Amino acid sequence: MSEPLPDFLRTDRPPVPDVVEATAVQPFHLDKKPVRGRLVKLGTLADALLSRHDHPDAVGRLLGEALALTAGLAAALKYKGSFSIQAKGDGVVPMLVADCTDDGQLRGYARAEAEKLAELLSVEPAPGAGALLGNGYIAFTCDQGADMDRYQGIVALEGATLAEMTHGYFAASEQLRAFIRLACARTEDGWRATAFIMERVAAAGGIDDLPEAEADDAWTTAVSLASTLTDAEMLDDALPAEELLFRLFHQEGLMINRARALSYGCRCSRARLSGVLAGFPDDDLDHMAEEGVITMTCEFCNHGFQFNRAEVKR
Repeated sequence: MSEPLPDFLRTDRPPVPDVVEATAVQPFHLDKKPVRGRLVKLGTLADALLSRHDHPDAVGRLLGEALALTAGLAAALKYKGSFSIQAKGDGVVPMLVADCTDDGQLRGYARAEAEKLAELLSVEPAPGAGALLGNGYIAFTCDQGADMDRYQGIVALEGATLAEMTHGYFAASEQLRAFIRLACARTEDGWRATAFIMERVAAAGGIDDLPEAEADDAWTTAVSLASTLTDAEMLDDALPAEELLFRLFHQEGLMINRARALSYGCRCSRARLSGVLAGFPDDDLDHMAEEGVITMTCEFCNHGFQFNRAEVKR
């Protein structure tokens, strides 16, 4: 009988949901107008991701919005790697993370301080992102692989909602005019999350001859139409992205681009966590062990990996 592989070579994945949304990200643009965007509808993928943790609804909504937003922003980038959002604050949710790879693997987690959160919810049952995260910063990071430098934009946690905070990022880092609408809720069919992201692009690709005043008018009209979106429409499983976009922009030269898939994307393994453990001194490892076993739980998928203390660092 062959010997089992050592932990640092075991890349097997834990038993997590095998969920793929084939048309989760729907890109679009308006013909001959400086408007492009993406509509992200996570559907059952939202429930698969958010149900891994027993968060109160307020935290689940925040994480769901972050996941949909991250997927939408990642879909606009042309590189091999990943795009992530990380918020750190002094509020009851001091850490919020979501990331998405170029091939649509999506994951995220939120770390909440239970006692402080319960106290806040007793006063404000449905707090927004500003109340949950507090003061701090939010970082938007493009990781283009080992051979390329990372690009990161960091802005203060300013605004009552995650959408308002992202507007600050676009204004400061990207210097783009943008319209962002996020929605997430626990429905009868489970968690659902949606992101609508629309940008005013520079004159290029067939709109060079469009006068600036007309370009501004086109953008203003698109924003006015997008502002009519409701949470109910965004989270409705029976309303496909193409149909929702048609409702908004059918008179504005709507052009539907090829949809992109998203999947449950936790990338943890025994090998990864074994490498983390190898960086700890022996005294810390001894302190972490309970009855000779060290348990490490992936914050993304909430799966616990157990390691024999005697085998660590061998």
